[in-house]
Amino acid sequence: MGDNPDFDNKAIKEEKNGLDLRKTNPSKSVDMEEQIECTSISNENQDNRPSTTTRLYKRRWVMVFLFSCYSLCNAFQWIQYGIINNIFMKFYNVDSFTIDWMSMVYMLTYIPFIWPVSWLLDKKGLRLIALMATAINCLGTWIKVASVRSNLFWVTMLGQFASSLSQVFILGMPSRLASVWFGSEEVSTACSIGVFGNQLGIAIGFLVPPILVPNVDNIDELAYHISIMFYITAGVATVIFILVVFMFQEKPEIPPTLAQVQARSIPPEEYSYVASILRLLRNLPFMLLVISYGLNVGCFYAVSTLLNRMIIEHYPGEEVNAGRIGLTIVIAGMVGSLICGIWLDKTKTYKQTTLAVYLLSLVGMVVYAFTLNLGHLWVVFVTSGALGFFMTGYLPLGFEFAVELTFPECEGTSSGLLNCSAQIFGIIFTIGQGKIIEHFGTFAGNIFLCVFLLIGTIMTAFIKSDLRRQKANHLAETQAASAADSPSRIQDYGATTPSRSQEQQS
Repeated sequence: MGDNPDFDNKAIKEEKNGLDLRKTNPSKSVDMEEQIECTSISNENQDNRPSTTTRLYKRRWVMVFLFSCYSLCNAFQWIQYGIINNIFMKFYNVDSFTIDWMSMVYMLTYIPFIWPVSWLLDKKGLRLIALMATAINCLGTWIKVASVRSNLFWVTMLGQFASSLSQVFILGMPSRLASVWFGSEEVSTACSIGVFGNQLGIAIGFLVPPILVPNVDNIDELAYHISIMFYITAGVATVIFILVVFMFQEKPEIPPTLAQVQARSIPPEEYSYVASILRLLRNLPFMLLVISYGLNVGCFYAVSTLLNRMIIEHYPGEEVNAGRIGLTIVIAGMVGSLICGIWLDKTKTYKQTTLAVYLLSLVGMVVYAFTLNLGHLWVVFVTSGALGFFMTGYLPLGFEFAVELTFPECEGTSSGLLNCSAQIFGIIFTIGQGKIIEHFGTFAGNIFLCVFLLIGTIMTAFIKSDLRRQKANHLAETQAASAADSPSRIQDYGATTPSRSQEQQS
């Protein structure tokens, strides 16, 4: 095509006409619907490369809000039994370790089911996963409504299993949702908001059950209070399911970033889920992150699950304050998550920020271990808040760092491996710390977690900072800018080079 001057002149003329049209009637280039908030570089290359048009849609905030809502509802159920462990022990006449399994079932269910769910996310996309998550979550809440009798522990366990299965469809979504819907300058913030919903659910799970279900001796009265909590949860889950059915969308018509343009250009038949897993397992920096992430989040799961037991041991009768301490941990973590997300979007310092937050999580855990038994609840509130700010604030950092290290692999797959590691370590740490607390006390149990946080900090320091998504965005922007400049260079060349007729006249 470069050897055909007629073709080149025609292309240049069409390009000039397009520019003139946009100048004379700029309203034609703007979508009048609510969808466009920002438009990036737009070029359609003549060598069959994909378009580099990118757009941000206002409804991206609706998508992340809906996700945060159903993530909140599911996360609430994870801790609703553990935070009033002693009350459910009395109602169902079971031991403490059995009630611990009401939260550990979330971790156990995740490990085998994450692989088929990740495959579904890769093949079918966000909407199907969102529908399945909310439908199963809704089913689990109504099963629990039918379990409010002392001899129906197996029914409430079945409902909790359904809720834990729903969680498998939720935990890997924040980074994928952020990448599909949000621009490169806000993707970390969006991921933090997605994680924010999960953390808020845990916070409400710490706060509300001790208020709704007081520690009374009358079993019938206790059943009434438990049924109120279960009915409220089921009602909320049902409303969220209906909203997702009618409002949640798969993806924007035009991708938000040049990295997503590149990802969409990969033909589905060229993608292999098994090959993707194998590539991730051979990615040494990512595997170091998988293990270190699992150690950190596993410690958080253990602390959350056993919090009631630890507080009651040193402060008897303080079930409500145990919930408030848990709330403090998570609220502080939510603030930490948002701050870290905004910081990453501004600085792109993934490795440095992750390492700093990990180290401060270790410091917070050490301080919490040494101050828990001092006899002053206000001290526990302060140290728990500091611990939560860094330990819970680490969650979105791990997701976003993983996406950077593994691009262009599917975000759901990398997030799934991170969460699988967290569930495995969560079960190990919860059982291990629980046994240590029984035999040696809470101080020894918390020091047990500190050792593994130290190991995770060292591993994080050895992660190579290979930011592949940032490199892809930069390369795509450079190529798009070069393509945009080429018509002007052709025009300049045509203006300065004499034609054959001019040469003949001279």
